[in-house]
Amino acid sequence: MPAKKDHGPQIKDDAQYEALREQGESKEKAARIANTPRSAAGQRGGEAPAYESWSKNDLDDKAREIGIDDHAQMSKDELIDALRNH
Repeated sequence: MPAKKDHGPQIKDDAQYEALREQGESKEKAARIANTPRSAAGQRGGEAPAYESWSKNDLDDKAREIGIDDHAQMSKDELIDALRNH
């Protein structure tokens, strides 16, 4: 097994940084993730209501806004799936 690389003092978790880079993440994104304390990683966000509580029209508007093709022909469940996996 190769030795863990040292990316300098600016990278707090070298192993995580290297794994993210191998997955194809940019240097900036990999550094941002690797430098986030694990205890704080899941504490931000989560303020928007779940897509299931949105109306189909609101889901359609959001899909149009972010450029999902064929959004007008999708059912509510298909829109939710497309928005989550875009």
